[in-house]
Amino acid sequence: MYAVIEVGGKQHSVKKGETIIVEKQEAEEGKDIALDKVLLIVSDDKIEIGQPYLKGASVTACVLKHIKGEKVVSFKYRRRKASHWKKGHRQKLTRIQIKDIKN
Repeated sequence: MYAVIEVGGKQHSVKKGETIIVEKQEAEEGKDIALDKVLLIVSDDKIEIGQPYLKGASVTACVLKHIKGEKVVSFKYRRRKASHWKKGHRQKLTRIQIKDIKN
């Protein structure tokens, strides 16, 4: 059984017991969260598709750790103008483990 969920504007395909990294969630480490934006659930021979989300479906996950992503460097340079700038950014992320998929 697997599901496609939407977290932080991105879609993730998840299975029970799987660990994924998503946009930062406002929950403490070790706490459970319910993800209710479920787009699709596939179990054995049955496929359920939402319009856009499935009603009554949810995915339960445990927050493992809050982390930062890789540094992304943005550099702009104008030739012969003595003008340039450099910015760095590290996205805040959350590592979660999928506990259960409910219909």
